[in-house]
Order: sequence, then structure tokens, then C-alpha cells
Amino acid sequence: RWAHQHGLVAAIDNTFLSPVQYRPAEDGFDLVLHSATKYLGGHSDLVAGVVAGRADLVERIHHQQNHLGGSLDPQALFLLDRGLKTLHLRVPAQAATALRLARVLEDHPMVSRVRYPGLASDPAHSRAARFDGCGGMLAFELATPEAARRFVDRVRIPLHAASLGSVESLVVLPARSSHLGLTPEERAAIGISDSLVRMSVGVEDPDDLEEDVLRALA
Repeated sequence: RWAHQHGLVAAIDNTFLSPVQYRPAEDGFDLVLHSATKYLGGHSDLVAGVVAGRADLVERIHHQQNHLGGSLDPQALFLLDRGLKTLHLRVPAQAATALRLARVLEDHPMVSRVRYPGLASDPAHSRAARFDGCGGMLAFELATPEAARRFVDRVRIPLHAASLGSVESLVVLPARSSHLGLTPEERAAIGISDSLVRMSVGVEDPDDLEEDVLRALA
């Protein structure tokens, strides 16, 4: 609403929830962006992006892309189409398992903090209640950086990788990967500690994932 009041285009990145759990156009957003490499594709085997929204804006973007040559190749389109066919099955399953793991982690003595909007204790819980789920991404802090590194090394099911949204569960230490270029003070200012673990939950058996996580924390 603020953007429209000021004559601006309202755009949002909906990668983390996907259209299964949030449809921004229903709230008046003009453009919706997705990293299709993540949930839309779902198999970590393509690089693609999607923009959807108002027909007049999308047509202008399409016209420019045609001139600049920024089109997907046929193989990437095939893989994206394949992924979309199971999106409605994958995302709710991933979100349900993420909530289950978040609750387990919240009660674990080795874990000092858990961030997942589906938890009643999460600061974003009331805002997230309007969505059809909270996605498959969660983050948690362990007692020390050494404990975080040990956890990532010990889990057997999740892969150690920095992406997200795939059928495989992934774990990463943001302080040693995506935010490595920031100083400790800059990371602390945005809530990225050296003991923070980020996890993208896949579609593996929830019982197996829970058992693996608890074993790695032991």
C-alpha cells in the first residue's frame, strides 16, 4: 500500500514460502520474484529465476529479456516444469518436518535459541499466522561455535551445502559461508553468530531426520 501511495511498484521475493504457502498478488503486490533454483525446481539441478505479476509489467520485462538474451534453455525449463508438478506435495511436507524439528530443538539443552516462525515463541509468529505454513527453513544457535561445527560434521542425512529448498536437507554455518565476508561485529548486528546453524529441511522421513539431529547433538 505504501509503495502504491508513492507511485512505486511493489515487488517481493517469495522464494522461501513459494506460491503454495503465500500468494503475494492477493495482497496487492505488483511483482513476485522467485529463485526457481530453490523450492520451485526442488532438486538442486537447475539455475533459474521467475518473475510473475501484473501483465503490463511482466510484458515490459519479457520484452527487455528478449532483447538482452536472458532466456532459459530448454533443459532448465524441462527441469523446472518437472519440479512444479510436485511443489504442492513437497512444500507442506517440508514445512511440517521443519516445525517438528524446531520444537525438538527448542526443548534441547544444547540449543540456546531457535528461529522458526511456526513456533509460538518466535518473534515473527503472529505475522506468520496469516500464511499457509512457514516454509522449510529454520535456524538455531548452539552453546559454542565449536558445538555448531561439530553438529554440522556429525549429521549424516543433511548435506553440508549453502542452498535451500531441495528434496535433500541441507545444513550450513552462515558465519563461515554466506556471511564470511562480514566482520564479527557486522554479523552480530544482523543476528548471525558463530554458533548459528541454518537448516533447509528436505523430504526425508521425519523420524529419520529427528533421530539424526538428536544424535548429532549428543
